[in-house]
Amino acid sequence: MKILVLHGPNLNLLGTREPGVYGKLTLTEINSAVTSLADELGVEVETFQSNSEGCLIDKIHSAAGSFDGILINPAAYTHTSVAIRDALAAVALPTVEVHLSNIHSREEFRAKSFVAPIALGQISGFGLESYLLGLRAVFNHIKKGL
Repeated sequence: MKILVLHGPNLNLLGTREPGVYGKLTLTEINSAVTSLADELGVEVETFQSNSEGCLIDKIHSAAGSFDGILINPAAYTHTSVAIRDALAAVALPTVEVHLSNIHSREEFRAKSFVAPIALGQISGFGLESYLLGLRAVFNHIKKGL
């Protein structure tokens, strides 16, 4: 089993960007924890971060036929990108959306997700645990389907 882990814009700044909102962990530390859990589960993960909507879409397109599922933190594109939503729908891979912060307790514009309606589910507000819970969720969903 192979799962693509996607990180959207500005997540490369984790650790220094608004630590009161996003915590002090760096993206490298998050990727390390995700990879460690993947090893425990016996699943392969590939992580990818981009600040560019087009690069994220290209990576989603390339996942078709190469990956069994997607774990995505679309970051700000959650609330703005119909194109990312459409790319995820087009490849039709089981997808879980995650967020470090609780997007529903923040600014009103952050409560709307274009990804959530086509995802298996959304996990937000638990920091690193959002990623780990999301990985377990997509893994278990795929495993049941095998």
